[in-house]
Amino acid sequence: MMFSRKGQGLPINVIIVAALALIVLVVLVVIFTGQTGKFTQKVGEETKTELFKMRIFYGQCRPGESFENAFMSQYDGTSSEEERDAARSSFRDEIDRCKEFSDSKESCESGSGCVWQS
Repeated sequence: MMFSRKGQGLPINVIIVAALALIVLVVLVVIFTGQTGKFTQKVGEETKTELFKMRIFYGQCRPGESFENAFMSQYDGTSSEEERDAARSSFRDEIDRCKEFSDSKESCESGSGCVWQS
């Protein structure tokens, strides 16, 4: 009696399809990883743009760098337009508070957290 001794393994078609699927998966990962970096960069640019828009309201006495950094991190962490508006409003209140000290450089920088713009 003769037994057929075909090899037990994966057909070549299955191997080719698996290889193609793996290549497609790697390409997708590369694309999405690159896009994530671009998205993060765009969010940072939007925050910087918003800070520059807020600087229009600065007077002679303006919020210090720590307040600007706090605004930027708060604005970056928002997920809705309402939260962005709250961040803007809070920073605008800080700008208005610093404007109250615009009498002189000494009153501006004396423990208020504001700095005098030269």
